[in-house]
Amino acid sequence: MDWNTELLISLRLGLAGFLGGLIGLDRELTGHPAGARTHATVALGSCLFSLVSVYHGQAVGGDQTRIAAQVVSGIGFIGAGVIMRDRFRVKGLTTAASLWTTASIGMAAGYGYYVMTCVASALVMSVLFLQYLPWWQRLTLVLEKQTPNKPRKLTKAQKRGAYEHDHSKPDGDCKKKSKGESTS
Repeated sequence: MDWNTELLISLRLGLAGFLGGLIGLDRELTGHPAGARTHATVALGSCLFSLVSVYHGQAVGGDQTRIAAQVVSGIGFIGAGVIMRDRFRVKGLTTAASLWTTASIGMAAGYGYYVMTCVASALVMSVLFLQYLPWWQRLTLVLEKQTPNKPRKLTKAQKRGAYEHDHSKPDGDCKKKSKGESTS
């Protein structure tokens, strides 16, 4: 490869890493598991895979989309790793979505779509920083109060598993377990 191509590749990698790190900065500031370094490396990795698929595909005449397709499916495993279920809540969906989007931003940088890369990064950062706006915080509180399907509070005995729910009776009828009964 000539020096112009090498400089172009470096520019694409630098842009992907920088913008990925900016997106991850919000996640890091709010204490989420995937922060600036994770987002930056995801963007760099997907950019590098895109560059390899373009330049290697041109050199050997292969299909340039196969590696990109594997990046899309592979990033799903990383995203699934940050999603946690805690009783009645699911946490980490926004972080997983931002990782997935960061991978696509890295791919766009790798393919040389600079304007698309910058616009997509700005939009993702705008969405992530909405939580700091006062009107967004008020809207979130109003929506949380109007949610009718909030789980009911369990008593201490129910948390310990001392009561068993009888599904043949209306909701709320519980019978006390005998000492020898299993919890399953």
